[in-house]
Amino acid sequence: MTAVSTVVLVAALIAAGLLAGLFYAYACSVMPGLARGDDRTYVEAMRGINLAIINPVFMLTFLGAPLAAGAAVVLHLAPDARPALPWVVAGFALLLAMLVITGVVNVPLNNALESGTGDYAGLRARFETRWVRWNLVRAVVSTGAFGCLVVALLARRG
Repeated sequence: MTAVSTVVLVAALIAAGLLAGLFYAYACSVMPGLARGDDRTYVEAMRGINLAIINPVFMLTFLGAPLAAGAAVVLHLAPDARPALPWVVAGFALLLAMLVITGVVNVPLNNALESGTGDYAGLRARFETRWVRWNLVRAVVSTGAFGCLVVALLARRG
């Protein structure tokens, strides 16, 4: 196994951990905290968060995790790296699932919230329950990806 394959796997692992932590923080603190506010506060806060999160650091992590995991899959096709391969593939698949969930569910909900006008209660009602539910799924999936990549790293040593 090469130093390159180790670095790529560790990069994927760290990025997956950061994403798992981000989605976990939303699930256990940000969204419950916002839920305590009135409808206008909730909608305006989510709009602000949705704008703020689109930044280079987040995008590097969000897109870099699955890209690094995909590269790690390729780098673990070598015979001496095969013990880790199933775990790397599983981590990669879970990170792809996180991307799909985000693109199919959370981003469209964010966009609808941003472009919605009028009744804050109605905007919140169409957004909150579904977004929170699918964010929890993203937290679980990202945590699973992190776990798989940890096991992959350990399998390389065994």
